[in-house]
Amino acid sequence: MNDTFVTQTKTLIDELKAVCASYGLGNDGNEFKIISQVFLYKFLNDKFAYEVKKLKPELATSDNWEADIAKMKDADYQLLQFQLGESTAFLKPHQLIGYLFNRQEEPDFAKRVDDTLIDIAVSNNDLFAVKTEDGQKIQLFERLTEYVSSKRDAFAKALFNKLTLFNFENIMGEGFDFFSTIFEYLIKDYNSDAGGKYAEYYTPHAVSKIIANILVPEPTSNVTIYDPSAGSGTLLMNLAHAIGPDKCTVYSQDISQKSSNLLRLNLVLNNLVHSIENVIQGNTMTDPYHKQNSKLRQFDYIVSNPPFKLDFSDDVDTLNKKENKARFFAGIPNVPKKKKESMAIYTLFLQHIIYSLKEGSGKAAIVVPTGFITAQSGIEKKIREKIVDSKMLAGVVSMPSNIFATTGTNVSIVFLDAANKGDVVLMDASNLGTTNKEGKNQKTLLSPKEEDTIISTFTNKEAIEDFSVVVNYESIKTKNYSLSAGQYFEVKIEYIDITAKEFESKMHDFENNLETLFDKSKLLEKEIVSNLKTLRYD
Repeated sequence: MNDTFVTQTKTLIDELKAVCASYGLGNDGNEFKIISQVFLYKFLNDKFAYEVKKLKPELATSDNWEADIAKMKDADYQLLQFQLGESTAFLKPHQLIGYLFNRQEEPDFAKRVDDTLIDIAVSNNDLFAVKTEDGQKIQLFERLTEYVSSKRDAFAKALFNKLTLFNFENIMGEGFDFFSTIFEYLIKDYNSDAGGKYAEYYTPHAVSKIIANILVPEPTSNVTIYDPSAGSGTLLMNLAHAIGPDKCTVYSQDISQKSSNLLRLNLVLNNLVHSIENVIQGNTMTDPYHKQNSKLRQFDYIVSNPPFKLDFSDDVDTLNKKENKARFFAGIPNVPKKKKESMAIYTLFLQHIIYSLKEGSGKAAIVVPTGFITAQSGIEKKIREKIVDSKMLAGVVSMPSNIFATTGTNVSIVFLDAANKGDVVLMDASNLGTTNKEGKNQKTLLSPKEEDTIISTFTNKEAIEDFSVVVNYESIKTKNYSLSAGQYFEVKIEYIDITAKEFESKMHDFENNLETLFDKSKLLEKEIVSNLKTLRYD
């Protein structure tokens, strides 16, 4: 990964944030929209330039390539659209950054910028729009300068002055590691959803890497991958990277419009534009969108870091409808009387994932609270019985505490594999990692070596003392369907060879010690009785 480009890209993001702050938008809810969409416009502009120059090499050496393509005949320019392919937004000469930059002193520059962004969004709507569960399309861009209450022209100029300082054309060949680093940096100040629903926007790199590598130990192609609580798509991007962007199609759903926009940006950065049409903003539990032949679609791979607890009380009647009985086979979690927000919603996502997994071959990985793997009754127990009795469990990895800095809940990763009829791997990785301070929270970080140890141990089905066990389905049933590795570890008893004479001597010592302890106990008892009598008379 090119450190220079990383630094330059991060600097661009910081500069855009500084502009927003200087115009009163620092920590404002709209700052995220402006930063992410301006960044995306810059990336699409430079991606267009990169692809056009590959088609017409003479433009790469031109002093002003934008002026040169503006002189092209309309028919020739339109031909470019077909030659570019589906992953590149098609821009017209007057929509390019250079064209707008040269007109920033003209009246109503902010309006010109907003009009341009909307025109780009409309003309590329079929490729870049995110859909809602009822079929409406959410466009690529909004009228961004309208979020500033005054000095809109100056604000637009300030943004464009930053966009010309750095060129993405030089890093189009960089891979997933580069763009995942940039994406994490871009959203780090907006990685929360106060009052919203569904999962965190960003799943820790260690968790994403472990999941992707365990699910895809060897090459595969032409597969579907799905996340019913996608957030920003971190799990999906890592999984797609392990498979290959051109070898998989991404499907997702999340109730948050913010997270859907983040996922769209992530797909653009990672050469998965062909999957944007499958990004759905909507409630997966009440209105699952992805269907095939009028039934819920089944997927080759499913990943999810669902919300653990959330108030879904308004949806209980819908969830309990007859058409959902098969999907929610273990039942709907109770709504707590006092704290509705403590409803164990993750159990619904788990059941939905099991129902959406391709029969006989599907694989999945779900982040769950560790309490799930040992619960003795209720929905949790029924779900474990289902995956064990159906022989669709690959294993469980219990992670270190604070692997997520934003929650103190201990988590485990449940791996499903509809094809695994043999042994199951149960792993206790809770003692790995080092603890670091992240803001006000503690966070446990795994080293690359520790991540690789988890992956290789699981993949190779290795039994390592006090770390992992390999068990069969029948053994799990005898342990009341517990998926905790610790309950399967062997109890170690140490034996020491001694002679009969040594044995008699040790027993004699034990007897003497017991007699001494009994005598002390009697004296203590008499002292207590005496003190009680004295207190009573006093």
